[in-house]
Amino acid sequence: MSGADTPTKADFAEIDTLSINTIRTLAIDAVQKANSGHAGAPMGLAPVAYTLWNHYLRYDPAHPHWPNRDRFVLSCGHASMLLYALLHLANVAESDGGNAPAVTLEEIKKFRQLDSRTPGHPEYHFTTGVETTTGPLGQGVANSVGMAIGGRFLGSRLNRPELPLFDYNVYAICSDGDLMEGVASEAASLAGHLRLANLCWIYDDNTITIEGHTELAFGEEVATRFLAYGWQVLRVADANDLHAISGALETFLATNDRPTLIVVKSVIGYGAPKKQGTPKAHSDALGEDEVKGAKRAYGWPEDAQFLVPDGVHENFRDGIGKRGAALYDAWQELLAKARAADADHAEDLAALLEGRLPDGWDKDIPFFEPDAKGMATRESSGKVLNAIAQHVPFMLGGSADLAPSNKSNLTFEGAGSFGPFSPGGRNLHFGVREHAMGSIVNGLGLSGLRAYGATFLVFADYMRPPIRLASLMELPIFHIFTHDSIGVGEDGPTHQPVEQLLSLRCIPGLVTLRPADANEVAEAYRVIFSLKNQPAVLALSRQPLPTLDRTKYGAAAGTAKGGYILGDCDGTPEVILIGTGSEVQLCVSAYEALKAEGVKARVVSMPSWDLFERQDEAYRHSVLPPAVKARVTVEQGSMIGWDRYAGTEGTVIGMNTFGASAPIKDLQTKFGFTPDKVLEAARAQLAKHKA
Repeated sequence: MSGADTPTKADFAEIDTLSINTIRTLAIDAVQKANSGHAGAPMGLAPVAYTLWNHYLRYDPAHPHWPNRDRFVLSCGHASMLLYALLHLANVAESDGGNAPAVTLEEIKKFRQLDSRTPGHPEYHFTTGVETTTGPLGQGVANSVGMAIGGRFLGSRLNRPELPLFDYNVYAICSDGDLMEGVASEAASLAGHLRLANLCWIYDDNTITIEGHTELAFGEEVATRFLAYGWQVLRVADANDLHAISGALETFLATNDRPTLIVVKSVIGYGAPKKQGTPKAHSDALGEDEVKGAKRAYGWPEDAQFLVPDGVHENFRDGIGKRGAALYDAWQELLAKARAADADHAEDLAALLEGRLPDGWDKDIPFFEPDAKGMATRESSGKVLNAIAQHVPFMLGGSADLAPSNKSNLTFEGAGSFGPFSPGGRNLHFGVREHAMGSIVNGLGLSGLRAYGATFLVFADYMRPPIRLASLMELPIFHIFTHDSIGVGEDGPTHQPVEQLLSLRCIPGLVTLRPADANEVAEAYRVIFSLKNQPAVLALSRQPLPTLDRTKYGAAAGTAKGGYILGDCDGTPEVILIGTGSEVQLCVSAYEALKAEGVKARVVSMPSWDLFERQDEAYRHSVLPPAVKARVTVEQGSMIGWDRYAGTEGTVIGMNTFGASAPIKDLQTKFGFTPDKVLEAARAQLAKHKA
């Protein structure tokens, strides 16, 4: 159907056109001044974005972090000037209740310049009003699915009769490029299955990409695809038809059983005499002649630069400004009533809104008794995860169809599964959609929730873009990656991670943890939940690992420092054995053999390079004395990087090939991950450094 089939509530006047053209010309001037950027999409989409913001968006510019605000995601982040113009004209505050604007006209003039608040793509935490970092196409719309899930979850958990504290909607503007990316398809499929009626994607169907017309590579009927996903699909034939846009938005607001896609036909670079509707309007400054021609088409002064005509700021103030302020005040009244009505409810609200963990969140984390047989760290992870989740009501997550293997299900009474008719469930079922899972978890984190995803470590490669973005956005989400080595066994090299640990360690700000036994797992979770501005990943074993006797070996609390002395000798060690995860037990076996021979040996468990490198030099040298050159490192992963701990003269035992399909014992023998091999390497190091 067409959005024009729905009666519109909004009335439009000359000031609306003036405001739309202000958005267009600010984008044109900013890109032209920077000689870099994408003015074409803002020129075409300005009527759509303006109508949404000034007539529909439930958003208070004076309180941009209001928890029940509608979310606006510009998934086509290259069109960033569209968002910056809106933030400026709506006078969005830099902080809640503050007077300083998030984006001044001077910042728009510094578009894409060093340290400006108007970078080339919108960056969360950097510019107030940016709800998520959108650069790689498809990520923004996938994040929006997580935000919509988050909204439904919060409403189910925290709303009370007559107290609708959480009922926000999520809007995302997306491009042809977004909808070509596979992550968008994964996310849209799940959104349709979950019937996320609070989600609206607005598709800028301008048929232009950098290489040319979309017919070069994109010939499908997008609307039909989304109908198959279970979405409502609306069409707006002309992006300049404000009544049709309004009608489509009204239809979305009246729909309560499915997400909505609004397909808007626009002209990229609208108004530019020669470049509109062409690839040249996509990613280049228009050039002076085209700038003047476009301004003539808008009835704009040709030589005016960064002009905001009289009445435009006032129009936004009287639109989104007044509407948002009234909505915010009404919500504050609801919040006060909710707090007064129920003390427990009030505490849950306070913990959520303040971004803190409830008191006693870690009181039931188990201590695991020594056990030679032990358990897989994926198994102990499941126990610790459930112990924490019972006391953190805003923690939810799930697996990409591998929960029974990942042990990531929340199994306590009342946990439940999130679904179309059970929006309060805390177990998410992502299906076989790893990439979307990572992006949706980011969206949940952006909603203020403690969120996690889970899959096999080898499939972290499918999730690298959202993991990287989580780190860039400083989101305290986490992922549980199991089956962390060739210990996977018979599934073979396609499922045996080799380079994945290294690749995760390469991401700035990401905390990667590979615990050696059940008690290191428990301490790893303490680390993860202490993080406020960093994501984390856990790498966990499929196979059982001995639970170490902590009266004999170092306390697992050392996990928080990233590396610690597990087994030691009197005085300075002659040789140091360093391992992570399942390989620590090999180091311990070799250590015991060396100790029996009278050798002064030390075992260091190194669950996290990231955390170890944060410690001061004195601590790091106390664990790894620079004078001790005889060292052996052991990890069933890439050898690259281990020289920083083995030193130039030490031995690195690791993987420099892919694995093989075989039982685990055969694999460990073939690739040299046995106590005898570690002992042999240690003896060789001793001989080398005594010579």
